[in-house]
Amino acid sequence: GEIRIATVMSVTLSTDHRAVDGALGAELLVAFKRLIENPMGMLV
Repeated sequence: GEIRIATVMSVTLSTDHRAVDGALGAELLVAFKRLIENPMGMLV
């Protein structure tokens, strides 16, 4: 448990639940997280 400096980014998604199901929004955020954490994946 040592303290370290880290780069952190907060992302929020706001949708109209009449148009977009919450589960679909969660899938979008999971895909976004995967691409942000591994940007080279966008080139493949």
